[in-house]
Amino acid sequence: MSDARRTVTLMSGDGIGPEVMEATRAILEAARCPLDYEYQEAGAGASSRFGTNLPDVTVESCLRNGVGLKGPTATGIGGGQQSANVALRKRLDLYASLRPVKSIPGVKTRYEDVDLVVVRENTEDLYAGLEHIVVPGVVESLKIITEKASTRICRFAFEYARARGRKKVSAVHKANIMKLSDGLFLDCFRAVSREFPDIQGEEVIVDALCMQLVRWPEKFDVMVMENLYGDIVSDLCAGLVGGLGLVPGANLGEKTAVFEAVHGTAPDIAGSGLANPTALLMSAVMMLDYLKLTEHSRRIEQALLAVYAEGKVKTKDLGGSAKTTDFTRAVIDAMK
Repeated sequence: MSDARRTVTLMSGDGIGPEVMEATRAILEAARCPLDYEYQEAGAGASSRFGTNLPDVTVESCLRNGVGLKGPTATGIGGGQQSANVALRKRLDLYASLRPVKSIPGVKTRYEDVDLVVVRENTEDLYAGLEHIVVPGVVESLKIITEKASTRICRFAFEYARARGRKKVSAVHKANIMKLSDGLFLDCFRAVSREFPDIQGEEVIVDALCMQLVRWPEKFDVMVMENLYGDIVSDLCAGLVGGLGLVPGANLGEKTAVFEAVHGTAPDIAGSGLANPTALLMSAVMMLDYLKLTEHSRRIEQALLAVYAEGKVKTKDLGGSAKTTDFTRAVIDAMK
């Protein structure tokens, strides 16, 4: 474990973001993580101050520090600015979205022992945002798939699987309909798969995958897919273990990484002290692993899981009455 201190860019975001960020920071500090923090703004709150939901100073901070931790940011539906999340991924070339989904002891769901990983290409597909009006009443969106991005994300998925002793990588696609775009993605997957003979590679059509996931999630291990499919499938998988409030997320590039809560801003409870900080805290655990602070990450993760397994301190979203501060204190006490 490295003892060198690292500076992390913190982006609290909107809604419950500041509450879950402060809870997470309190736990990181209680664990004596060798981290310093630099607060920057992103999201709807930044727009009123900077005229943009992703100020240049925030991007520069992430580039300078190499690692960021981000709370949820509000994204308008329909017209308006591009999502701060999408803009951040593009400007930092955070090409890989990594979403581990694992059952938590003490959280009752329809499924047990779920252990999945969604790897999502983060920079192109329909998320490129290339849309235009052809004639009034007709809008055209362009789906961009490239050999470079597809090969890069497939290789990331196989390397991740190999490093963690996982046995299978599934390519998720719709090449039976989008024969050129998804066909190119599959060609890249097959080429990369041949480089990893120790790992099984399989191909699954996206709609069939969704049906199978809710019947037999144990059939899958690591899944790699294009941007839009990844957005949908990762949320579906989160539902298998209790929802978006219980799963972490990471956006990784060659030199920069941003770890984030993947749930929404929950404006209905913002400021009430009822938010569950688990998703951001688990993202921070991933961040600590990324920084090779594994002793600290295991200590926090074990404390968090112990609180859930005991089941005495639960936030409102899980049927309890604990406040954010109560849950935070319980995790800190479990580390002692």
